[in-house]
Amino acid sequence: MTTETPSTPGIPPSEDGTRPRIVPTLEMVAALAGVSRATVSRVVNSSPKVTPQVVDAVNNAIERLNYVPNRAARSLASRRTQVIALVVPETTAKVFSDPFFATVVQGIALYLSDTDYTLNMLISSETKSEKTRRYLMGGNVDGAIVVSHHSGDHSYAHLGQSLPIVFGGRPLIATEAESYFVDVDNAAGAAGATAHLVDSGRRHIATIAGPQDMPPGLDRLNGWRRTLSMHGLDQSLVEIGDFTPESGAEAMRRLLDRGVPIDGVFAANDQMAAGAYSAIYERGLSIPGDIAVAGFDDNYYGSTATPPLTTVHQPSHELGAKMAEVLVALIEGKSVEHVTLMPTNLLVRASTL
Repeated sequence: MTTETPSTPGIPPSEDGTRPRIVPTLEMVAALAGVSRATVSRVVNSSPKVTPQVVDAVNNAIERLNYVPNRAARSLASRRTQVIALVVPETTAKVFSDPFFATVVQGIALYLSDTDYTLNMLISSETKSEKTRRYLMGGNVDGAIVVSHHSGDHSYAHLGQSLPIVFGGRPLIATEAESYFVDVDNAAGAAGATAHLVDSGRRHIATIAGPQDMPPGLDRLNGWRRTLSMHGLDQSLVEIGDFTPESGAEAMRRLLDRGVPIDGVFAANDQMAAGAYSAIYERGLSIPGDIAVAGFDDNYYGSTATPPLTTVHQPSHELGAKMAEVLVALIEGKSVEHVTLMPTNLLVRASTL
């Protein structure tokens, strides 16, 4: 019994009748489509100077041959790598445990899936910052997205003068005129959550703020302060966390240990709010009967809490997609706004009712 190898156009069989493993080339596509090599190149590079009929013929040949364009050759011709770096100045443990990062990365990746760009993720806290800078400036990428920007990450803001960079969140060390960033109005979102606590009758409202070397930590604290100031309420009930549940629990314990009245808490993210829940229950207190709790993010930490958490919804998936959209536009020389703010809205649930 003999087995014949299926015929593949443009690739001749060997003497024993088997078909060798040959990588299809641009020339093979041109021969099968009945056009020149230059025409195939124009189709691959989306040139408008090709008729629809020729585009269809070339694409059919590409599909039949399973041809993959040579990225290196295209990069030499265009002086682009077709690669975008996602730089995360956080630890690996934090990146893969925080649902915010997961949804932002998903939004970036899904947007880029409809483009020719490939995404490389760099967890820069696991390497020396100089190594990350060398990689970004070494011709390896066409641009970068930087998320979770700390005030100590000065190098990335400065690189924006030489490489297209979009920040996920407001940079602390660069003016709006120098940087491109996509964010939500953190201060307004926090102010709205705090105002809801005031409107529900709470008068001794604490906050578990985020890190003060990060814009969300600063801006959400400022939003809380702004609302309490408007109502003439005490602004001293502040403890700082690091956006993790453990830090939220520890901060809530410190607040309760002060021995002063507390009937409401705004936590700067849902993870810290979840931690605050555990500390409140440890003391035999109820939510919202004794202490009403509100958070920020709208992820599974809030929706699965008991009772469900009132929280500020920020569109994390859409944030990621918008970061990628702005960066691709910058790389391609299009005009874009330096600042893009996405909307938030307050989701009122049982933790404040």
